[in-house]
Amino acid sequence: MASHGLATNSTVSSSVRRSNCIFLDTNILVYCVDPNDPQKQQICRRHLRDLQTSDRAVISTQILQEFYSVTTSKLAMPPELSRHYVSEYRLLPTVTVTPNLIDNAISLHQAHQISFWDGLVIAAASGAGCDALLTEDMNAGQIIAGVEIVSPQLFSAA
Repeated sequence: MASHGLATNSTVSSSVRRSNCIFLDTNILVYCVDPNDPQKQQICRRHLRDLQTSDRAVISTQILQEFYSVTTSKLAMPPELSRHYVSEYRLLPTVTVTPNLIDNAISLHQAHQISFWDGLVIAAASGAGCDALLTEDMNAGQIIAGVEIVSPQLFSAA
């Protein structure tokens, strides 16, 4: 978004762009299907359900790609099952990674000393107009490009 020093991404669909939305990082979706930590699984499933019910959950194509990769490698999930989950998750409003989004991610990487991949997640969240990014992988409370980083343990969907 131009107001945050990012290039305007006209390829973000107006159907994805929404107010009061919450962008879900890959780790949130992975915890939903990971039986190794029942407490995180329960928390993340509750957040996903609440955000889906209120039509506030948003993801990106990057999240779908990373989910498939992580679940089939680190969790050793059968590829068919992982693909099933990807098919379910892709029903959420999904931001497509574009060249403009990549440019924005590079800018965020350079300006905020974050990884390029985290920059891409934040650029997608910002481009979709999300208020927050639900993740365990970044510093909770930090605001980057108008998106607040929120830990799932501290998040309330209310």
